[in-house]
Amino acid sequence: MAHIELKNIRKSFGLVDVIKGVDLDIRSGEFMVLVGPSGCGKSTLLRLMAGLEDITSGEMLFDGQLVNALAPSRRGIAMVFQSYALYPHMTVYENMAFGMQLAKSGPEAIKQRVHQAAEMLQITPYLERLPKQLSGGQRQRVAIGRAIVRDPKVFLFDEPLSNLDAALRVATRLEIAKLHHQMHTATMVYVTHDQVEAMTLADRICVLRDGLVEQVGTPLELYENPQSLFVAGFIGSPKMNFLNGEIASKWGASTIGIRSEHIEIGERDGAWKGSVVHSENLGSDSYVYVDIGGDEPVIVREEGTSHHKPGDAIAIAPFPDKVHRFDKSGKPMQR
Repeated sequence: MAHIELKNIRKSFGLVDVIKGVDLDIRSGEFMVLVGPSGCGKSTLLRLMAGLEDITSGEMLFDGQLVNALAPSRRGIAMVFQSYALYPHMTVYENMAFGMQLAKSGPEAIKQRVHQAAEMLQITPYLERLPKQLSGGQRQRVAIGRAIVRDPKVFLFDEPLSNLDAALRVATRLEIAKLHHQMHTATMVYVTHDQVEAMTLADRICVLRDGLVEQVGTPLELYENPQSLFVAGFIGSPKMNFLNGEIASKWGASTIGIRSEHIEIGERDGAWKGSVVHSENLGSDSYVYVDIGGDEPVIVREEGTSHHKPGDAIAIAPFPDKVHRFDKSGKPMQR
């Protein structure tokens, strides 16, 4: 495993600054997830760690060693791409063995490592198949297996599940979580735009915005104690409800935020009156969208099936101790 330190890392492409001074400490053996909107620099940051892009300025250290000028092959990393990047003319076994062959490993060592990785990822029956004979989920597991056999200190994942359908995403996400538990000595850095992946896989999450770190913390820290309006709106699905104007003023804030599970339906002091716009019944939960005169409907989570119909008059109220208050600059105020 490796302890990765990023110190004032900057990356420019011509006159365009993509990474604008990132400081980040990734602990040995942890699963760090990088999230943020498109264009925030998360994939670029991952490529800088891999050595696939040159750092414009700043220092990157692996276990205290400066690696700015170190070739990717000497960093002890393995990268899993969104596109699988498998050789189409090679079998699964040959794809997984290729890196070890280049490193001049012996055939018995290669065989042992490939079969061990294949068993871990449940792809042993496919070792003699070509990539075109596999499903998307199976191909991605082969790509992960190819990384495992190299026994790297650092795994880098660049949106590895984005090409899969919903069911395969869930199954492969579980495989990656199991891999982290089984290979707890390896440091893993994972780029995604998917909220569920970030919340379920990460030991810690780094939220990036416009080439800078917005906040770093455990999934629950970011969910329960966002340090900016941006993080509050970005982490969580559905996103946090935001209210401005007169409603926020009554709370002494420029903006208030409240999550859908922290609002109840019913008349009581301080309730907001409105009308139902739409209901989503998901089986175990329902989401009711309520227009109370704000810029967007307020989303309320109900357990079980909702019986509210569009146009129904309704009263909703937040749990007072769960209301997040933000000032004009988007910073949190004391709750």
